[in-house]
Amino acid sequence: MSPRTTQRETNPCDTVSVKSIDRVEGDAPLLDLRKICVMRGGKAVLDDFSLRVQLNEHVAVLGPNGCGKSTLIKTITRECYPVVRDGSSMSILGRKSWNVFELRSLLGIVSNDLMSSCTADASGLDVVLSGFFSSTRIFPNHTVDPQRREMAEAALAQLGVSHLAQRAVEEMSSGEAKRVLIARALVHKPRALLFDEPCNSLDILAQHSLRETMRSLAKSGTGIILVTHEIQDVVPEIERVVLLSNGRIVADGRKEEILQAETLRELFGLKVELARRDGYYNIW
Repeated sequence: MSPRTTQRETNPCDTVSVKSIDRVEGDAPLLDLRKICVMRGGKAVLDDFSLRVQLNEHVAVLGPNGCGKSTLIKTITRECYPVVRDGSSMSILGRKSWNVFELRSLLGIVSNDLMSSCTADASGLDVVLSGFFSSTRIFPNHTVDPQRREMAEAALAQLGVSHLAQRAVEEMSSGEAKRVLIARALVHKPRALLFDEPCNSLDILAQHSLRETMRSLAKSGTGIILVTHEIQDVVPEIERVVLLSNGRIVADGRKEEILQAETLRELFGLKVELARRDGYYNIW
């Protein structure tokens, strides 16, 4: 691990090949964090934090706003770095050290931060193609060859949004833009997908559509780490739930055992009632 506590990296250069990088350990877990501490603004946002996720697992990390969920995503994508200290370690796909752009070619990221950074006049196809370059649009120094274009068009078709290829982001609805962002995450055939509060700013129909997309991806065998404060985002295919509070894991286990009214009351700090229907949970 690096001694730096926080670092944000961008690179407009064409450094990642079309094929996913295969230099990972054969049976290594997707994620293995052991007693890490991540500081932001002089505060320990993740503290003594340990989490192990297998490559093809479907896991939800659930917690209230400010509990450290987004910092966890940024730590996985190497935008934030844990503090170096005895007994602490972090590996992704079996490796402790990565070229950050190689790593991002193996992980598909869907986040609101990423969506807000996409240039408004970029087309849907540009946004998807940018996934090859760890950028948010196509720059003059990027080389878009026929193979990349074909893969980007296929990703848009997979999400049912081929008609958005030439539409500017600023002309899309929130639901359309989110589906384009998922296509971007899928374009380089990632080992796993990371969803950060995926249904934020979406209306009911768009939320339903996005959750159905998540279900389809989970059924296809793609590993999913879902980070959210909305219990309704936990689609039926997600079997494991991790509860996060004040930068620490307070519960981790099978969904049916973790999603209990009393446990959620303690997590969110209010009395709740819990119901389950068709594999989905709801609280009120």
